Amino acid sequence: MPLSQWVITDNSAVTTLVGRGDEHLKHIENTLNVKLIARGNVIAIQGPDRDQALARQVLDLLAQWAYAGQPIRLDTVDAAVIAVQEGTESQFLHLLTESVYTTTQGRIIRPKTVGQQVYIEGIRQNTLVFGIGPAGTGKTYLAMAMAVQALKTHDVERIILTRPAVEAGEKLGFLPGALEDKVDPYLRPLYDALFDFLGQEATERYRERGHIEVAPLAYMRGRTLNSSFIILDEAQNTTYEQMKMFLTRLGYGSKMVVTGDDTQVDLRGETSGLREAEHILQGIPGIRMIHLGRRDVVRHPLVGEIIAAYQHFEETRSPTS
Repeated sequence: MPLSQWVITDNSAVTTLVGRGDEHLKHIENTLNVKLIARGNVIAIQGPDRDQALARQVLDLLAQWAYAGQPIRLDTVDAAVIAVQEGTESQFLHLLTESVYTTTQGRIIRPKTVGQQVYIEGIRQNTLVFGIGPAGTGKTYLAMAMAVQALKTHDVERIILTRPAVEAGEKLGFLPGALEDKVDPYLRPLYDALFDFLGQEATERYRERGHIEVAPLAYMRGRTLNSSFIILDEAQNTTYEQMKMFLTRLGYGSKMVVTGDDTQVDLRGETSGLREAEHILQGIPGIRMIHLGRRDVVRHPLVGEIIAAYQHFEETRSPTS
């Protein structure tokens, strides 16, 4: 097979680019039909001419990532490969300069895939955004980062985070404590994200002052939510009536983000309000439906494989099985 060489000009960026034990190069090999061998700052590329060209483009993108001092993970490598295959290299490089929020520890929250970048832009440009996709695509996390940033820059006066308290095999009445104690487990992931962005003490201060509210979806009934950044999480578990009720809470100066995975519906005997809203609200100005997929998963690489396996199973099984 033909053999060529690719050179990284910054020796200090070599380790970042190739990864521990050359894991990033091995990941490219598993995706493209090439063999990569690193010797110092030179990488030998073996394979068909077309695949060699793709590998060189991927390495060029990752080198710019490394030159910028950004860490490279396996999901970064995946995103670079997809960008080259789809001709979206400029969007991939734009991720380097995108910043959604900087935590109190100085960690920069930014989109990690082109799909996530589209999602962020959709939130910026629209009043109501639906972020639909599987676990691990950053739907809720990125929306919450946008919400916290909007609160700190005084674009909104408060953040409202809500979830439907759906009983997934466990009755609320059997759980110990008062109502607040019973619904708290459903809301815990939202608190965890807030603690990540603001720290626990600052989060509690914002809550005490009424600038952050975390509550079950039922608590939204009868309210008009002005000057707020409102996030409905796990929206696939809303009923038609609940979704209609929630969406009509929108007030002046507010923004709404609805997130959910329409393949993980826990409702029994009812159609998901998220699925119905997708069809009912299509084409309305100011509303954007954004679908994230397997390629936007930024958890362990196996999560993407698990999602794909389940999708294949659900698409091929017989209706009566």
